[in-house]
Amino acid sequence: MKIHHVACLEDNYSYLIIDESTKEAAVVDPVEPEKVLKAAQEHGVDIKLVLTTHHHWDHAGGNEKIKLLVPVIKVYGGSIDNVKGCTNKVENGDKISLGADVHILCLHTPCHTKGHISYYVTSKEGEDPAVFTGDTLFIAGCGKFFEGTAEQMHQSLCVTLASLPKPTRVYCGHEYTVKNLQFAQTVEPDNAKIKQKLSWAQQQREAGLPTVPSTIEEEMETNPFIRADLPELQERVGCKTAVEALREIRQRKDNWKG
Repeated sequence: MKIHHVACLEDNYSYLIIDESTKEAAVVDPVEPEKVLKAAQEHGVDIKLVLTTHHHWDHAGGNEKIKLLVPVIKVYGGSIDNVKGCTNKVENGDKISLGADVHILCLHTPCHTKGHISYYVTSKEGEDPAVFTGDTLFIAGCGKFFEGTAEQMHQSLCVTLASLPKPTRVYCGHEYTVKNLQFAQTVEPDNAKIKQKLSWAQQQREAGLPTVPSTIEEEMETNPFIRADLPELQERVGCKTAVEALREIRQRKDNWKG
């Protein structure tokens, strides 16, 4: 399995997921279809599937166009998310195959939108899995609670995604990492891992390189939203429970002027 970033719009990422033995590919959130098809051509692969994380235009807005450009393509999206151009609605636990060796598990991760799906992707033994988290889990952050509650985001982040194997690579929908880590420092000023990662992320961006992927393990060390389960973090933000802490940190982030 190979994964390639396709930078779109101002700070979005689409991704090509390639099954190496068959040269078949899936694309996550192809908001700029021509860019994605050019990347597929460069890698010599055929796009068979679209995996849509959620209905917002900057993720699903290219679906109708890619269907015109690749008429046999299947477009997957959350069953309750009203995804544009969707041909195959998915729910939590649904499985999709790509080529010979790539297996995709659909995880319902609601809050940012009510039908948001993250896609957990595995391949041959010995290869680290990957998860495409759209706007639910960002590197060192999480999406705004547009259509859901802190309880839902806690379930999505701290239960569903946090239970994936630690080496799982995290591919999110936007390049927000530097700002997210700067905010994370305001929550946990003594966290050395946040400081190290921020320094690395700034160097990556200065070199014009992505900060994605992270891993589930790195998120557990540096992401204040997924760390809301930790009693010491709850205490630091003046809360008694993980859900309260998550709500408080999200409100602080929404008001942060960094």
